[in-house]
Amino acid sequence: MTPPNAAHGSDLSSAPVARRDWLLLPVIGLATIVVLAVAMELIARRLLSTTTTSFDDCLVVSEPATGIRGIPNSVCTEKIMESPLVEYRLDGAGFRSAPISKPKPQGVYRIVLIGSSLAIGERVQVDQTLAALLPAELARRSGRRVELYNEGMAYGFPRNAALRVDAALAADPDLILWLLTPTDIEKIRFEYTTTSYNKPSAPEGRVAALKNAVLARIRKGGGTIVIGNALRHWLYGLQSQNQYVHSYLLNKSEDSEAGFLRAALSAEWKARVKELGTYTAEISSKARAKGVPLVATLTPNRAQAAMISLGAWPAGFDPYRFGNELRSEVTRNGGVFVDILPGFRSLPSPERFFLPLDGHPDASGHAALADLLANALGDAVPQVRAASGPSRDSVRGK
Repeated sequence: MTPPNAAHGSDLSSAPVARRDWLLLPVIGLATIVVLAVAMELIARRLLSTTTTSFDDCLVVSEPATGIRGIPNSVCTEKIMESPLVEYRLDGAGFRSAPISKPKPQGVYRIVLIGSSLAIGERVQVDQTLAALLPAELARRSGRRVELYNEGMAYGFPRNAALRVDAALAADPDLILWLLTPTDIEKIRFEYTTTSYNKPSAPEGRVAALKNAVLARIRKGGGTIVIGNALRHWLYGLQSQNQYVHSYLLNKSEDSEAGFLRAALSAEWKARVKELGTYTAEISSKARAKGVPLVATLTPNRAQAAMISLGAWPAGFDPYRFGNELRSEVTRNGGVFVDILPGFRSLPSPERFFLPLDGHPDASGHAALADLLANALGDAVPQVRAASGPSRDSVRGK
């Protein structure tokens, strides 16, 4: 029996497409894309939710003369895309710290911690922060009772640390520990106002202007689009160390946030390091007058940690150079510098200790940093190396 189409000498594949179908096919395709995009956005929002509250709600951010400070006895909660819900509970002095006894009990070795968001433990529950873990690590190694009062502050870049030195000394410390990060030096000229990060932008093209107008309209209505950041978050997690390092350094100028990783620092980065020396001298001179040593250390960012662990990096870059520059500036101006960067050589894939987009260490990152810093301080500070030790004046650089 002859098939119906055979009588016409053709089959269905050669039948003409109706005009209506030409209109419907693009509409169906577009609708499919929209449905998939909305579904992916809803999934991303579910998995990477955020809060409308933040740690900034617990801060006074508009008084340049005093620097950014915490509101005493305030409590705030915050969740960014990559973090758990975190509570920030500040004490009567506006610091995120456990209480300390006044006067200091006999036999206690007290550290006052200063620095910025890493020191305060942003994105991490308070009992998982370096500030909470370090005293126990030092006590375990030394057999002494060690306590730490955390005077770290959000946006607490070097100028803020210098403004706070009198408060740090008022806590009767045996040592002031200064956690420095690459961001601290990059933002060394930070102005203490709510508009500090508002920089003039370059003229926008038509496409960029349209995109920004759409995003602004969405945000004005209380919404936000998270799928782009979600995809970046997951992509960074899938990259190998080598891929991540190269993508981080790709097309970055010498003055950019990655500029500190160059083997030869730019004039701008050298100027920032030099300014650190000014604040170091101010802090160390006041501390020295009280017989208290100032010890500083550099904690790496995600890319720097990955480069050190990888043991290889592109020509023209060096993850150790910046630390050596800071060491010279700190020691020249009266401080002691302890180096924890070599410890990252033995840590496999330490970039996993950092939130891929936000950049802050997570809880496992704080634990790793506490361990590395306890080892470094044990080598540099006799008082936390053994149950008994010489006087404060014996604290040395490593």
